[in-house]
Amino acid sequence: MLNKKNAVTMEKIVSLCKRRGFIFPGSEIYGGLANAWDYGPYGAELKNNIKQRWWRKFVEEREDMVGLDAAIIMNPETWKASGHLDNFSDPLAECQKCKSRYRTDQLIDAKICPNCGGEMSAPRQFNLMFKTFIGPAEESANVAYLRPETAQGIFVNFKNVLDTMRPKLPFGIGQIGKAFRNEITPGNFVFRTREFEQMEIEYFIAMPKKDKDWQAVFESWRKEMLVWMKELGLDVKNNVHELNVPDGERAHYSKKTIDFEYDFPFGKKELYGLAYRTDYDLKQHAKLSGIDLTCADEAGNKFTPHVIEPSLGVERTVLAVLCAAYNEEKVKEETRTVMKFPHWLAPVKIAVFPLLKNKPELVKKAKAVFDALKKDYICEFDDNGNIGKRYRRQDEIGTPFCLTVDFDTLEKGDVTVRDRDTMKQERVKIEELGEYFEEKLK
Repeated sequence: MLNKKNAVTMEKIVSLCKRRGFIFPGSEIYGGLANAWDYGPYGAELKNNIKQRWWRKFVEEREDMVGLDAAIIMNPETWKASGHLDNFSDPLAECQKCKSRYRTDQLIDAKICPNCGGEMSAPRQFNLMFKTFIGPAEESANVAYLRPETAQGIFVNFKNVLDTMRPKLPFGIGQIGKAFRNEITPGNFVFRTREFEQMEIEYFIAMPKKDKDWQAVFESWRKEMLVWMKELGLDVKNNVHELNVPDGERAHYSKKTIDFEYDFPFGKKELYGLAYRTDYDLKQHAKLSGIDLTCADEAGNKFTPHVIEPSLGVERTVLAVLCAAYNEEKVKEETRTVMKFPHWLAPVKIAVFPLLKNKPELVKKAKAVFDALKKDYICEFDDNGNIGKRYRRQDEIGTPFCLTVDFDTLEKGDVTVRDRDTMKQERVKIEELGEYFEEKLK
């Protein structure tokens, strides 16, 4: 087997994603749009598997969680209260020679352009929110913003959830949804884009009397996030690192933040975040809206709940699992590229082949097997090319099992099932396939 760390490069990941239908350049027929990406058939399935599993694990299976789906365009006062209008900005400088723009906090020398060596302009603050207009006239009274995060949709609905669901503290509200940031320097494939999707939780707790009160909840969510990363197939021990973000570098609302960083091919970068937001957000919205966003303890004393926030990006999750799953292995004189996704995560679970496409009896039998299995699993029927090439295609999209209908099938009623990871094959009776795959893919 080849050295995996040497095998994984961004060039190989990007090439495989385009070639096999995971991720395409956005608006490609018009020359594309910088750092915009479209998810193809397998990429869409991969994203859906991640989101569905996350929702199941963190919302549906927990008694202390409920879900939400808030609007993307919100009342602009939301962003005034949250601090985004005043604080959500990056320092921007422009090269006076080649006109390239950069975040000055990411330049080695803020006075020299890394592209052409020209002189950089003085930095200015650039707000990252996308501005839009509501109504027919582009007037300041109609200014609105595409949300830069999903969290505020949860905070402004806190009272609605409290009144309708009557949850007891501690409880959380989970949401999956789009967010938009006018990044100065997006890049590294889907790692940093202007349009992305978040899986976020705001977990509300009683006002802590001591630090250990919120620290215990914070620690429990830290462990939950590590378990989630293991389920994704990430090598948590070797490739995930925890950064305790120091004072002065945390967001203005945070008292403690951990960044979970992952070893991507382009370096160690933030994958997820876990923050203790205190009671900042609810107090800010209560102050600006005039709405009471407090709770009461058993003695009737009112207080503003504090918040622990696990924040996970869908696109960064996709990129991390693509990098983690990518393998190159020597098979005889060839190099086999195989995506070793966890079975639950694989876009296609079972591929069904007739041994030969020009034998109607084999095709008919294979179609019958395919039709039976697709009721319970995402399956793919493939009769194009020889069996070896079909195996290689399925390896590159990460299909755990390939099933071949051959002439023995017609006589004995069994098929060949080939395992993606071991490449071992075994014969399984058609009537036993349901039980077989239930055990393998549960």
